[in-house]
Amino acid sequence: MLKEIQVEAMFDLEQTIAGEFLKSFLYPWEALPKIHDFILELGPTLSKEEYDYMGDNVWIAKSAQVAKSASITGPAIIGKDAQVRHCAFIRGNAIVGEGAVVGNSTELKNVILFNKVQVPHYNYVGDSILGFKAHMGAGSITSNVKSDQTLVVVKDKEKELETHLKKFGAILGDHVEVGCNSVLNPGSVIGKNTNIYPLSMVRGVVSPNSIYKHAGEIVEKK
Repeated sequence: MLKEIQVEAMFDLEQTIAGEFLKSFLYPWEALPKIHDFILELGPTLSKEEYDYMGDNVWIAKSAQVAKSASITGPAIIGKDAQVRHCAFIRGNAIVGEGAVVGNSTELKNVILFNKVQVPHYNYVGDSILGFKAHMGAGSITSNVKSDQTLVVVKDKEKELETHLKKFGAILGDHVEVGCNSVLNPGSVIGKNTNIYPLSMVRGVVSPNSIYKHAGEIVEKK
């Protein structure tokens, strides 16, 4: 069912330290409740030549650049050559991939950012997974809890998948581009190589290789 949004269809699993972990799930959101325990298991195995243990279950690559004003709460892993910029707020259960950028006033919570992900300006990313080289424009956010507090359902036209999760933001496939000031509603799943126009309010499944102009106009990339 919905093969295009299964783990192996959405991501190059070689582009994250969590590749083997994610392979054990059919759909990406199934990994969200287990990120915490995975980091606690993986962190102590990281090379002491490449990573510094900062205490409180925080591991930071020696080649990463972390601003003094950034706040990082464990468990968290900050990958090689990553940038955690001024006033970034990492609230725990976060994997920041190699070469990724977590920018000014960006907030992360319970996330996996693949290598080279960019969330560089005033982004909120919670209970979400962002694939290789995914990029969120300035001010774009994941909304991770429904207003009526009910469990999140992934919807694709007439099909629905129960997630059994109260908190679930968005899943972005590899190379997804999200335009500035867009809101990805709970349970949004964006297929790889898709572009989301600025100021969009996205809900449900957006097919790979698409351009999302608005809810009534999603066109295939040529």
